[in-house]
Amino acid sequence: MRILITGGAGFIGSTLVDACLAAGHDVAVVDDLSSGTTTNVAGAARFYEVDVRTPAFDEVLATERPEIVSHHAAQVSVRRSVDEPVLDAEINVIGTLNVLESARRHGVRRVVFASTGGAIYGEPDGPLADESHPRRPQSPYAIAKLAAEHYLEGYRRAGLEVVVLRYANVYGPRQDPHGEAGVVAIFIQRILAGLTPTIFGDGEQVRDFVYVDDVVRANLLAHAVALGGGAPSVFNVGTGRGTSVNALWAALAKIAQPAVSPSHEPARTGDLVRSVLDATRARTTLGWEPRVDVETGLGRTWDWFVARAGKDRVAA
Repeated sequence: MRILITGGAGFIGSTLVDACLAAGHDVAVVDDLSSGTTTNVAGAARFYEVDVRTPAFDEVLATERPEIVSHHAAQVSVRRSVDEPVLDAEINVIGTLNVLESARRHGVRRVVFASTGGAIYGEPDGPLADESHPRRPQSPYAIAKLAAEHYLEGYRRAGLEVVVLRYANVYGPRQDPHGEAGVVAIFIQRILAGLTPTIFGDGEQVRDFVYVDDVVRANLLAHAVALGGGAPSVFNVGTGRGTSVNALWAALAKIAQPAVSPSHEPARTGDLVRSVLDATRARTTLGWEPRVDVETGLGRTWDWFVARAGKDRVAA
């Protein structure tokens, strides 16, 4: 297939690019490099440094004529969305709407949208949140993602095939350790630098950590699955296993044997106590299930960051 991936120079997007190329697809990448980097982008993919909010994006689709658009370009910082809600909406709502309009105009068959699980559902009513759980967005970021989902549904009703993937807490190689959402990458960076990691609150807040390769497989299946008229189009992508931040640190410490211990700071306003996703629908409809447990995924991520640190030291 001809696949265009927005945000394809970022953490998840570039990993998806690699997998699509490995599967034999023809791949183009759109990224404005506001957070991604060209070093992540495989040479076999055609690259366009373009902001999805601009008319230049429509020109890319006119040139590429993809069958599938995988939309991963986003403003992903909850904190920044609180400080700059208009900017967040411009990127995550208007940017998505521009992608959808261009897709409709140029005959794209399907748009796959990277959304968020925990941020949309808010504090869950039970141990797991499935796709029918009430949506209680508590930040401009979550509100914008939910608004974008509503736009996708409107385009679906108008005839465009859409698939929404609501991610749990994704981690793995290439994650940005400078972002607020990448606790695994942040912990590893602090360990490698000999600095004290920070745990906010008591550390007993629970998250659903899903490895990036599993998330990528969900995308590949979302590209290919046949969608009947009554088929669901929204899928949670998570493990269904809750891990506290304290337990995450303990598991990483067994691997890294750090010389530092974490310090605790006051809990951040708005942080959820628990966020774990029920991915039963993805298993029954897409044939997807997570394969990488937290311990294995942490080991792979640690090895990648250690190797990367070695390369950086050699380059310096």
